[in-house]
Amino acid sequence: MRIEPLVVCGFAVVSATAGTAETDLFRDVEGYRSTHEVPIVGQLADLTHMRSIAADPAGLSAAADLLVAQLKQRGFAANRWQVEGAAAPLVFAQLNTAGARRTVVFYAHYDGQPVTPSQWSSDPFVPVMKDGASEHDVDWKSARAKLDPEWRLFGRAVADDKASIVAFLAAFDALKATGHKPSINIKVVWEGEEEAGSPHLAQILRDHEGLLSSDLWLVGDAPVHQSGRAMLYFGARGVVGLRITIYGPVKALHDGHYGNWVPNPAAMAAQLIAQMRSGDGRVLIPGFSDGIRPLTPDEREQISRLPRIEPTLQKQFEIGGAESDEDLATSLMRPALNVRGLRSGQVGDAAANAIPTEAEISIDFRLVPDQTPEGVRKAVESFLKSKGWTLLNEPPDAATRAAHPRLILLQWEPGYPALRSSISTPAAQAVIATASRAARTSVAVMPMMGASVPLYLFADIFHEPVIGLPIVNYDDNQHAANENLRLGNLWSGIETYAYMMAGLRW
Repeated sequence: MRIEPLVVCGFAVVSATAGTAETDLFRDVEGYRSTHEVPIVGQLADLTHMRSIAADPAGLSAAADLLVAQLKQRGFAANRWQVEGAAAPLVFAQLNTAGARRTVVFYAHYDGQPVTPSQWSSDPFVPVMKDGASEHDVDWKSARAKLDPEWRLFGRAVADDKASIVAFLAAFDALKATGHKPSINIKVVWEGEEEAGSPHLAQILRDHEGLLSSDLWLVGDAPVHQSGRAMLYFGARGVVGLRITIYGPVKALHDGHYGNWVPNPAAMAAQLIAQMRSGDGRVLIPGFSDGIRPLTPDEREQISRLPRIEPTLQKQFEIGGAESDEDLATSLMRPALNVRGLRSGQVGDAAANAIPTEAEISIDFRLVPDQTPEGVRKAVESFLKSKGWTLLNEPPDAATRAAHPRLILLQWEPGYPALRSSISTPAAQAVIATASRAARTSVAVMPMMGASVPLYLFADIFHEPVIGLPIVNYDDNQHAANENLRLGNLWSGIETYAYMMAGLRW
């Protein structure tokens, strides 16, 4: 007797007696991927070719249109959501599965960082495949055999986050082609302003709160662990930036005639940094770290299980030692004051024996639970006042210069707080187990990523678990020139997404 397939959500699903068991999921998805590698990479190359950066609103809009069309082709109900003033739309889609008890939102962003083309070895929007060992160009489109997993595709946003988007789409295609029914209701949120700080994300989420209701958010951003092991993260540090200008004499002065008497803003900047930050990176500002949430025993246990990659990274980065005596993961769990840049006077052949007129310091503060940007600003400004600085909101005029010996201009950037979700919830435990089955080994678990992503918005608005699902190589040159994706990470990412769609249950 022939068993007719039952069509559910666009999937051809045979009866339980004839269907493929979940134990065959890995084999089926891997088999599908291995016979579709060129078209999968072609889809990623096409998406990377689109100029979806803040400087090109038309490129962002075109990328959103493409993604909506691709989701609709796969049976999703998909739309563009955009609010007044936003540079790019948010792509939303959903697909329900008969009998599913849980709903999961898959988040990623399709916009990329700005580019300086002269810094790239090739056009950042003309994807190029290179041999991972020699970095020779590879004609992957004509490849007849399987693509080498060590090959790398170069282009802006190829890893951050377009690889996650294409891995999701390819995983969905693999499930459909092999008859695996999703175990969850699926929702998609692909943002186009993440690299600009997500200025309109909160409004869009609140405007569509009902449609976005779910049981879990999975965030496809960031790289895997530096060891190469598949990883999950359960939060991200917050961030707030600060630009400081310290004022000296109104004009540059001969340092032989006036040194030791006229205040030197370069020296004052160096002294200020030393007062704010210790040699091991700890923040010395009173009140800055008050009330921060300590790690739980479970979180400390997960950190202790992470592979030790510090010696390898020291060799790769050509550094003789770490800033502190902590391992990398532990150091990322505490707040940070990072000096992004320091500028004053001239150096090298342009150096002059002169006291400079001003010094600039660029800082970003990385925050942990339960710090806030407002609390950081209050602590920093109180500290500066206690050290005798007069705080300015604009460059000083002559009267202000005459009245105050220590002048400092503060220009604060927008910021957001940190998030660290529980790793002990049923949803968290289910995601860890499912990711480990996809990876065929236990995954690395990071309680909180060191970088900053506005995950707190999802938790604050929807009060559901938020878990990071990274897939790309850690050495992808994210946010830098020659951004790249290792193909092996894309292959494993497809398997991970397939398991999250078809094997996640709790």
